[in-house]
Amino acid sequence: MPLIFVMLLGVLGGVGVFTFGYGKGASYLSNNPLTCANCHIMQDHYDSWLNSGHRHVAVCNDCHLPHHPIGKWITKADNGFFHSLAFTLENFHEPIQIKPRNRRVTQNACLACHEDFVHATLSAEPGGEMLSCVHCHSNAGHAHR
Repeated sequence: MPLIFVMLLGVLGGVGVFTFGYGKGASYLSNNPLTCANCHIMQDHYDSWLNSGHRHVAVCNDCHLPHHPIGKWITKADNGFFHSLAFTLENFHEPIQIKPRNRRVTQNACLACHEDFVHATLSAEPGGEMLSCVHCHSNAGHAHR
């Protein structure tokens, strides 16, 4: 019985290491925007970012991950798992669409970088609603989409 467990563990570990290498897993630990284009489905998003005004001041992680270090890595792991699952099972919408939880992360990133300009649009009540930044500025991070 222990031999079977060790063999099974070895097979799972080998498949995990192979998948991590094949999927360029180490690149996702970086801040390089090219990483996002590892998946062909993201190429249009990468190309549109190259044409945006934000390409000189922000990379993908600046807008699509929380600025807090723990939140950043939790969101990165969460997105990595669910993106891998969706792409492996070919269970995703084309063109790819941002999920509500990631839309909130992006909205918070807009507010963090532009708080001096948007303070007048913020809700007077804590937790109150405000218009989404990308409602009016849909081309800010991804031009011509």
